[in-house]
Amino acid sequence: MINATLIKAKIVENEMTQAELANKLGMTAKTFSIKLKTGKFGLDEAGKMIEILKIDNPEKYFFSEVVA
Repeated sequence: MINATLIKAKIVENEMTQAELANKLGMTAKTFSIKLKTGKFGLDEAGKMIEILKIDNPEKYFFSEVVA
């Protein structure tokens, strides 16, 4: 499960909008929003986000713990 809150904060930190990031990832803003809500990004998309957003510790963003 991804941590959407941390990803959104990183987008702001990089002075971008979600629509700008979506464009850099080759998808529409709506598609990005849906993927962010569902947490369903492909490995290639996650890799691009790590590079674009300059994420140093990706496990914190893309492997948040879920306690059931």
